Amino acid sequence: MKQQEELFSHQDTLAKLHDSLPLSDKLRFLHQVIQQDFPFVDRLSIALLDEKTDILKTYTHSTKGFDPLTAYEVPLSAAPSLREIMQHRRPRLVQDLAIFAHGTHEHTKRLATKDYKASYTMPLYQSGTFIGFLFFNSLQPHPFVPKVLRQIDIFGHLIALMVINELTAIRTLLSAVRVARSITHYRDIETGSHIDRTAHYARLIAREIAQNHNISDEQIEHIFMFSPLHDIGKIGIPDSILRKPGKLNEEETKVMMTHPEKGGEIINTILKDFGLGTFGHVDIMRNIAEYHHEAIDGSGYPKGLKGDEIPIEARISSVADIFDALTSHRAYKTPWSNEEAFAMLERLADTKLDRDCVEAMLNNIDKVVEIQQHFRDEELV
Repeated sequence: MKQQEELFSHQDTLAKLHDSLPLSDKLRFLHQVIQQDFPFVDRLSIALLDEKTDILKTYTHSTKGFDPLTAYEVPLSAAPSLREIMQHRRPRLVQDLAIFAHGTHEHTKRLATKDYKASYTMPLYQSGTFIGFLFFNSLQPHPFVPKVLRQIDIFGHLIALMVINELTAIRTLLSAVRVARSITHYRDIETGSHIDRTAHYARLIAREIAQNHNISDEQIEHIFMFSPLHDIGKIGIPDSILRKPGKLNEEETKVMMTHPEKGGEIINTILKDFGLGTFGHVDIMRNIAEYHHEAIDGSGYPKGLKGDEIPIEARISSVADIFDALTSHRAYKTPWSNEEAFAMLERLADTKLDRDCVEAMLNNIDKVVEIQQHFRDEELV
C-alpha cells in the first residue's frame, strides 16, 4: 500500500490546465505558478490582431489589482514599437520603461498609471501567421535577466499554445457553420459583408458597455466571434418560407419563429460532433442563437424573457443585427439611411431593445460609419 502511494505521490503542478476552464482562468492559474518562482511578474496580458481591420485588441489578462488596458483597441499602424516586434519576429525586452515616459499613445499612458518598470513582449504565431502579442510586465526595473528569460520563454510558448488551441476550436466551429450554410444555400441570404458588419457592431457595443455590465475582454471577443451565428437556426427553415418574397402568413410566421430554438439545437449538435462541448464560453454562443429575438418588455420569443432575464450577449446581438438589417439592401426593401435606422433604434429602446446597447451605437456614429465603409456589400462597391 505504501509503495502504491509512493508511485503516485507527485502532483502535476499544471494539472489544472486539463480542466474545462475559460482561457482567462487558465491564464490566472499559470500566473500564480509563474509567481512562485518569479514574484516580480505582476501582469500577463494577451492582445489579438483582427487581420481584416489591422486592429490590435485586448483579449485577456491576469493582473495584480486593476488592469489599465481593458476593452481597448488600437490600429497596429498606430503602435510602431509593437509593429516593429512583429516585423522582427522576435521578442522585445525593455528593462526600464522610462524610455517610453514621454510616449503619446493611449496604451503607453494607461500603462504608465500603474508605474510598470519593465516589460517582455512575445509575438504570437500560428503556423507562421502573426496573431497577436503576449506581454509580461513588472513593477521592478531590470528583472528579466537571461536566466529568468529562459524559463519565461517556456511559459510564454505554453500560453501561446493555449491561445492557439482556443482560436482553433472557434475557427473549427465557425467553419462547420459555414459548410452547413453552403450546403443549404443559406449564404445567399446573408452576405459575408453583413456578417462582418454585424460582428463588428456587436463588438463595438460590447466594448462600450463592458464596464457597466461587467463584460471581460475575453467575453467581448467571443461576442464578436459568435454574433454571426445568431440566425444559424434558419438553416432548419424550409426555403418556401425563408425565401418567400412577400409577407409570411400566420402559419409560416410560426414556423419562422422556431429558428432560435433550432439554432440552439444545431449548435449543440456541432459542439458534440466536434468534441467542443467543454469549450469555454459556449453559453455565449447558445444565448446569442436562442435569445436574440427576445424583447425587453417580454413580447419576444421563444421564451418571453424580460429585461435582464435576457443574456446581455443576446441583447447586444439583437441591436447589431437590427441596425444592419435596416441599413442593408434586401430584395424586398431599399436600405434605410443611418439617421432613419438610429431613430428606429431609439424608438425601440426600453421596449424591444436594451437602451444601453442602443446608446452604445448612437454614441459611436463615427465608428459605425467606419465599419460600414470597411465592409461594404460587393454590389455597392
